[in-house]
Amino acid sequence: MAKRPKPLVLTVLDGWGFRAETKGNAIALARKPNYDELLRKFPNTLIQTSGPAVGLPEGQMGNSEVGHLNIGAGRVVHMDITRIDLLIANKQLDQVPLFQQAMERGRQRQLHFMGLLSDGGVHSHINHLFALLEMAKQWNVEKVFVHCFMDGRDTPPHSGRDFVRQLQQKMRELQVGEIATLVGRYYAMDRDNRWERIELAYRAIVHGEAE
Repeated sequence: MAKRPKPLVLTVLDGWGFRAETKGNAIALARKPNYDELLRKFPNTLIQTSGPAVGLPEGQMGNSEVGHLNIGAGRVVHMDITRIDLLIANKQLDQVPLFQQAMERGRQRQLHFMGLLSDGGVHSHINHLFALLEMAKQWNVEKVFVHCFMDGRDTPPHSGRDFVRQLQQKMRELQVGEIATLVGRYYAMDRDNRWERIELAYRAIVHGEAE
């Protein structure tokens, strides 16, 4: 009779972390006998969950998606932000066929950019938008419109003003682009099937309807 394999359990404790200092440290101060016993009885170690260790730029915080992807792969997986950064650093962004097609069509009609306007690095980075604006300048795209999804989650709640100012400054320098829409990610990036939120963002972007 074959031996029954021993189960292997991967448990993700969302929001759980380690810090040696106990002051203000809810996890360290909490009574958690089962968890503490596991640490005492079995081998354990700490792993890096940010920066190059999980395929992100130096100093960039990780997130649940990044952590799950790296755990599942069992190796370092370079995230989109790192791959795009490398394209920009190596001046290869304009060699991406999809971007070339977008610029060519934009030159004939209009070019619209939409996405999260911040340096949070989770879903976007403002430097990538700047690189696309520079590419639009090189391709002589005259009509460029930016639809900004404001953050306040991966970045501080009131940091949006500064990102808008940075974008305006970049557009003045390049003499390319204008802001067409400002909408919060609460509406434009809802992922809980609350279509009434998405509808407000859609109407603002497509029909120019807003308060």
